[in-house]
Amino acid sequence: MTDQVAALYIETDGAYFGLPGVDPWDEARDARSYTGPHRVVAHPPCQRWGKFWAGQPLWIARTGERKKKGDDGGCFASALDSVRRFGGVLEHPWGSHAWPHFGITVPPRTGGWVSADGYGGWTCCVEQGRYGHYARKPTLLYAVGTARPDLRWGKSAAVFPQWAIDRYGIEKCKRAGELAFKGGGTNSTPRIHTPTEFRDLLLSIARSAA
Repeated sequence: MTDQVAALYIETDGAYFGLPGVDPWDEARDARSYTGPHRVVAHPPCQRWGKFWAGQPLWIARTGERKKKGDDGGCFASALDSVRRFGGVLEHPWGSHAWPHFGITVPPRTGGWVSADGYGGWTCCVEQGRYGHYARKPTLLYAVGTARPDLRWGKSAAVFPQWAIDRYGIEKCKRAGELAFKGGGTNSTPRIHTPTEFRDLLLSIARSAA
């Protein structure tokens, strides 16, 4: 087995491009067509599985248009199949509806690996903020056939910019959520970007697969 890893559902020219031993699959390549043989790191799209799977509330109120939960064109199902077939690790945001939908055990928010399913999978929650992200960004991991390293576990406190606290008050800030005041607006790149240290962690987990 070589150290080659296929990075699936990743940003074009993003954190996984230009790395030795990494075969990047962005939207243009369509990772749903991946047939192996290398271990994988998978970042399937999360928009239709997250808190706002139906769409932004203001858009829904204005148009009445609601998206369908889980309507991602089969991306998550394909990513899950790739991890189970070839080994590796998949990540999704904490609170992802994909975990219960696909029968994956939801791990504790505070961390630690737990048995995920009947396919030999293991799952945990870890904050990307402990690996270089500007926000806490709690993240679910699902791994098959890999080592299960001791990560930087724990649930840290949300940190809001002082200007937001002064303007809205701490309670409204908590209701809006940490990301409402960091990396918001139309440019979601900073929010969805994978920090280098977290990327390297995921690659190391994938490469540990037998």
